[in-house]
Amino acid sequence: MNAFRSMRICASGLSAERLRMDTISSNMVNFRTTRGENGGPYVRKVAVFQENLDKEIDNLSNKNGNNLLGVKAVAIETDKSPFRRVYEPSHPDADAEGYVTMPNVNILNEMADAMAAARTYEANVDTLNAMKSMFSKALEIGR
Repeated sequence: MNAFRSMRICASGLSAERLRMDTISSNMVNFRTTRGENGGPYVRKVAVFQENLDKEIDNLSNKNGNNLLGVKAVAIETDKSPFRRVYEPSHPDADAEGYVTMPNVNILNEMADAMAAARTYEANVDTLNAMKSMFSKALEIGR
C-alpha cells in the first residue's frame, strides 16, 4: 500500500467526522427550535457517508481492482422520525390544545453520536501520528 494513500484515507476520515460533528452540533443547538426556515419545527439532519473506491484495471493481472481512497460524504439527509408534541400552553407556538410541536432531535442520541464521532476522529489522528512516526524512523534508518 502506498504510504501517501494511507494518509489520504485517514484525512478523508477526519474530514467526514468533522462534517458529522457539524451536523450533530447543528441538531443539538436547534433541539428546541419550533420555527425554522420552512415555518415548522427544526428537522434533524444526518450525514451520510459512503466508501470512496478508485476503480482501476490492474495491468499485471488484467483484473478489475478496487482501491480504497477512504470515505466520502454523499449527502446530508433529514430524519424522517416524527416530531415530539410537548404540552406547553404558554408557548407562543402552542396550538389550541396547548401542545407545541418540537423538533425530532433526541439530545441523548446526539450526545452518543458526538462521542462516537469524537472517538473515530481520535482514532484517525492516532493512525496519522503512527504513520508519521514510522516514516520518521524509516528516514533515520537510511542515514
